[in-house]
Amino acid sequence: MPPWGAALALLLAALALLGLLAALLRRPGRRAVGARTLPGAQGQDHEEEVDGAGPADQFSDGREPLPGGCRLICKPSALAQCLLRALRRSTALEPGPRSWLSGPHLQTLCHFVLPVGPGSDLAREYLQLADDGLVALDWVVGPCARGRRVTNAGGLPAVLLVIPNAWGRLTRNVLGLCLLALERGYYPVIFHRRGHHGCPLVSPRLQPFGDPSDLKEAITYIRFRHPAAPLFAVSEGSGSALLLSYLGECGSSSYMTGAACISPVLCCREWFEAGLPWPYERGFLLHQKIALSRYATALEDTVDTGKLFRSRSLREFEETLFCHTKSFPISWDTYWDHNDPLRDVDEAAVPVLCICSADDPVCGPPNHFLPTELFHSNPYFFLLLSRHGGHCGFLRQEPLPAWSHEVILEYFRALTEFFRMEERMKGLSRRRVSFLGGRRRWGTLPKREASPSSNLEEIFSWKRSYTR
Repeated sequence: MPPWGAALALLLAALALLGLLAALLRRPGRRAVGARTLPGAQGQDHEEEVDGAGPADQFSDGREPLPGGCRLICKPSALAQCLLRALRRSTALEPGPRSWLSGPHLQTLCHFVLPVGPGSDLAREYLQLADDGLVALDWVVGPCARGRRVTNAGGLPAVLLVIPNAWGRLTRNVLGLCLLALERGYYPVIFHRRGHHGCPLVSPRLQPFGDPSDLKEAITYIRFRHPAAPLFAVSEGSGSALLLSYLGECGSSSYMTGAACISPVLCCREWFEAGLPWPYERGFLLHQKIALSRYATALEDTVDTGKLFRSRSLREFEETLFCHTKSFPISWDTYWDHNDPLRDVDEAAVPVLCICSADDPVCGPPNHFLPTELFHSNPYFFLLLSRHGGHCGFLRQEPLPAWSHEVILEYFRALTEFFRMEERMKGLSRRRVSFLGGRRRWGTLPKREASPSSNLEEIFSWKRSYTR
């Protein structure tokens, strides 16, 4: 960890501990600006009890309960029934003994503040994009302590694309998910935006909150390297805006089999405008300022860096960086017209599992930050709402991984089995129709999918991909 990273971790811990006592005495009951009140929600926030009614109960009517007090909220479908059966069999949701890690603030702080420790062996690639910007791809190649086993029987190992939070901090849970996925037979790869986690900022342009253009080029490159492997994606926290924007813009052409979001920020504009509890707001804001301070000179021609580093809120920072630019200023409304992650959500054609907690201290109460009508009406979106877990925490006793990791990999396995069964049933139906029609085709081979590399040279010059 670089020296500034250790200092930042200590400062975040100090800020969080100072605010923890105030948060415990007065839980933040903020209502998002412009947020819609969901059916059954009252005008005030009720603190959740372990054995009593709480925010999670507002989502429980007509939904099947799961182990550990979780609820699955979705539109009824064959896929929903398959997922429900898989979650009921899951041991990850079984409630464990209460411990000092059960509090939402501790779950969140352990995830964001503690150092990642001796972690994965990463093979980094720098991918130069069409506008000469750079993004980084970290392929997780080890270690695999208990041996690698392939769970995708009969097929190629799947690629798991992991998108960290929008602040660029690589957390313990992200690396833990990658190591668990590697053990289960996946090829994990972590996507880092321009200027994040050691990726150089070679042009004075950063990636807006919900602009998936860089992610599109990175996925095209991943498809070039693994053209026949299934592709899954997982995003963390505020990084979910990038994944959801990509799925909405690409629709059925996203190349993905399934996706999952851990503690996603779905109502992003309202989230920025309402603000976070002050320890988290100051911590995330400080992290962004430190990360961009090394590029202050390069950004002077496009951004008012003095105003940027004097920002006192995440909204002010975001607005100064992307709206009040010197070359092409735009309004706050226009910015969110182009960056709202749910702007094209009706076009998404990939199953998405969102794992959220009712005691999330960063996003706020679920009846304010979760658009439940999306999960009730869209058959591709599933919400797993737990009573406890904090923001991106979902921790258990060491050395067990976060239970959200286990659930996500079980969800991907259920998706794979469901789609394999669907293809098998379609094949049986086609053969039955052919037999009844008196025609039987021999030696027919499935049409091979065209290689995505046929037109890649028009998009990239692959000599621009640098490996470290």
